[in-house]
Amino acid sequence: MKTEHIAPVIESKPPSRLAKAAYGIAGGVSLILGVIGIFLPGLPTTPFILVAAACFAKASPRVHQWMLQHRLLGPVLRNWEEDRSLTRRTKCVAIISMVLTMGVSVWAFADQPWIQIILVLLGLIGAVIVLRIPTRAHNTERPR
Repeated sequence: MKTEHIAPVIESKPPSRLAKAAYGIAGGVSLILGVIGIFLPGLPTTPFILVAAACFAKASPRVHQWMLQHRLLGPVLRNWEEDRSLTRRTKCVAIISMVLTMGVSVWAFADQPWIQIILVLLGLIGAVIVLRIPTRAHNTERPR
């Protein structure tokens, strides 16, 4: 007699109004920081955009859908949601940006070695996180 293992269905209730508001505020702040990061060197864009999309997926499916269809944000978000991976080029740009930003920051705090140590440790943590994300072979946009 063969038995099949069926995973239990976990039903989650929809978020409360308070939770939706909190997700919406967090999503809005993350989206704003991500857009600022486009123009301000040292402030990352992609992580804030990904956090914003995750928050809006819970708070406002309409805004989440808008982000997925956006001509600039959409491809990155769709690739992330489908593959949970980054291209080699994206990883290289992220690491190089972190190294350059970290170098400038360490130089700016030349007279404060503890801050320099903390900055380098945070930079190393960021680099390890980026390097641990699976690498996608190429950057192709799939037809929708």
